[in-house]
Amino acid sequence: MNTTTSKLKEFEDHYSGKLADYVRAIAWSPDGTTLAATSAAGEVVVWSDGQITTLQTGNGQSADCIAFSQDGQFLAVGGQDGQVKIWRSLELIATLENAPAWVDQLAWNHTSNQLAFSLGRYVQVWDAQTQEIVNTLNFENSSVLSIDWRRDGQYLAIGGYQGVKIWETQNWDEEPYFLSMPTVSVAMAWSPDGNFLASGNMDRSVTVLEWGNPDPWVMRGFPGKIRQLAWSEATTKVGAPILASSSVEGIVVWEKLEDEAAGWEARILTNHVNVINAIAFAPQSFLLASAAADGWLCLWNQAENVSQVLTGTATGFSCLAWHPQGKFIAAGGESGELMIWSKALRGQGFGRK
Repeated sequence: MNTTTSKLKEFEDHYSGKLADYVRAIAWSPDGTTLAATSAAGEVVVWSDGQITTLQTGNGQSADCIAFSQDGQFLAVGGQDGQVKIWRSLELIATLENAPAWVDQLAWNHTSNQLAFSLGRYVQVWDAQTQEIVNTLNFENSSVLSIDWRRDGQYLAIGGYQGVKIWETQNWDEEPYFLSMPTVSVAMAWSPDGNFLASGNMDRSVTVLEWGNPDPWVMRGFPGKIRQLAWSEATTKVGAPILASSSVEGIVVWEKLEDEAAGWEARILTNHVNVINAIAFAPQSFLLASAAADGWLCLWNQAENVSQVLTGTATGFSCLAWHPQGKFIAAGGESGELMIWSKALRGQGFGRK
């Protein structure tokens, strides 16, 4: 284990609770007042001011994905039972029945209350205002493995076998742009500035497309398939965000070079001793968090060195989420733990004033 962790605590214990089973997904509301979580038992809960409210008790069927709408009005959950459920202010307002399909991917548009969710080889787009399905998109090549809207809401990307398809949201009927590759796109994400789209692939590679440039970069040499991707909101001196990618127990951080021909420079981060299940940058920062099956949540200062290791799960961590202002970090555990750490107060035993 890395021994260069800081003696100053960046984050301290704030809340600890327990769900009945493996925590599948967690998400903060845009205003940061509420944390929502789902479990493999089918539970859906929300945490606010130290109190847990149960929206759905366990039904034995996993609730796999959860997300708040961009204005915080709506909370959507999808899972093994094929249902997509939408709550407004803790009130269930819609249940979309899709059995026997398994809904394990969903995402809200960043500029409107439109929800995209997976149904096998298709993605449907549901509008919260009309409470109707407004589009059905055919990925065709395989089951959908990832969904991500660009921050400006103008494009919806869908990943799976043989690459990523990108639809223009003002022209749904037009043929999508196809980022083709001879492998499976396992994880996919737009950069916050909308300039780049990254795909983590089954063949141990990362593909990065600069929007408007038909020739993507392809980075290779990973020990296994790329499980997780994360972009920073902060940008480097060349004006580009940093990309983090995880494979097995290692992380590779990519920083764009000024020389276009040189592409992206890599640095390897090692500390975990088991599979990394989640990575994410703190808002407007290069502080990177990684949560793994080894029971460690590592904080990497400037996405370089471990500055703190958070623990508290009996088995391992399954997911993590940063508070939208970076005040808290939350994580779910493989044994049902739901944990929140708060940013330590300087001058009170946690560092210099």
